[in-house]
Amino acid sequence: MRQLVEQSGERLWRLQDFGDLSFSAVAQALSRLTRAGVLERLSKGVYYHPRATAFGKSRPNPSAIQKLASHRKKIFPAGVSAANQLGFTTQTSRTTEVATSSHSLPRKLMGESTVIHSRRPEAWSALTEDEAALLDFLRRRGETSELSPHATVERLTNLMSMKGRFERLLAVADSEPPRVRAMLGAIGQQLAKRPKVLATLRKELNPLTRFDFGMLSELTFARDWQAKERK
Repeated sequence: MRQLVEQSGERLWRLQDFGDLSFSAVAQALSRLTRAGVLERLSKGVYYHPRATAFGKSRPNPSAIQKLASHRKKIFPAGVSAANQLGFTTQTSRTTEVATSSHSLPRKLMGESTVIHSRRPEAWSALTEDEAALLDFLRRRGETSELSPHATVERLTNLMSMKGRFERLLAVADSEPPRVRAMLGAIGQQLAKRPKVLATLRKELNPLTRFDFGMLSELTFARDWQAKERK
């Protein structure tokens, strides 16, 4: 194993990369290589073999280790990253922001500067990246958009009108905060969804509560769904 690791140069190693050997034997060997300074342990079952540079040992590529982390636990874009992916902004944040339904993510894999929003509803695991990004965007009241309020609502409704998307988000709506359910209701009414479908969103909203829709107050039926007047 040591010969293979050293001949392969700089790269990440996982237990399953040595499929012809038992996990216990591989784990013990990787631990020995770590103690010998050949490998660095990044998280449980993940190791890194650095290369020598003029400035010391190389560091793992951030995008590669985040990709690896996403294979272990489902990760979604959040904040400005979500807005950028959805086309609401061209900005790229200097700090990566992600969301996950897991209780935590390996800090060494994600990077020390990454902002991690953990414990998102488990229902998010059934969504695509864009669908989870849309829920994150709604949770933030559209405030990560650099578009005008009118253009933001227009793009949002276009994204939500994609075949089956509203229905997939409706299926997980009961795990979202009431204001997000109210926003989904306003979007659904604007998309002319059947009243019977929208009733599932309305039935658990307290009729006396007013919700801060933020920029999404521009939705045509925002007031019908208990949005506060925006100052």
